[in-house]
Amino acid sequence: MTTTPTRNSGLSLAAGVLTGILALYIALVALGNITDFGTNQQFVRHVLAMDTTFRDDHLMWRAITSKGLQDTAYVLIIVWETVAALVLVWGTYLWARRKDDGLARRVSTYGLLMLVLLFGAGFIAIGGEWFSMWQSKTWNGLEAATRVFLLSGVALIVNQLPGRQADAT
Repeated sequence: MTTTPTRNSGLSLAAGVLTGILALYIALVALGNITDFGTNQQFVRHVLAMDTTFRDDHLMWRAITSKGLQDTAYVLIIVWETVAALVLVWGTYLWARRKDDGLARRVSTYGLLMLVLLFGAGFIAIGGEWFSMWQSKTWNGLEAATRVFLLSGVALIVNQLPGRQADAT
């Protein structure tokens, strides 16, 4: 006896679960940054000020020492995290609703790309290289950023894999 594949395969379930995990993660990160504003504010300030790097004269011109600019950057990061969380929660809801995999895939992709941009371009490239965060023993978030970047990338790939419906047409 053969069975017809259901509309939502295991791949859809995997995409929804991965999207949901990242929605939960970034929502908790945003909530933590909002409710405990000062902790990561100090992180952002030190990274941008480059005050715990090797202090190479050829690099220090990149430092941002204005607390106003540092705090603006931090608030923008929190806003980005919050919007990404909302988009990923919406994507997770759409996957769970199981009515339109195409819409769930698109919405999840937007949220996952927001995480890839934040953690890949923002923290790894700009923070890690431009502001030489890799040089700091105290204020180095590259390992954590890499974990989130990789998990987001895996979730993005799973979200983009063609489902059984796409194969049949």
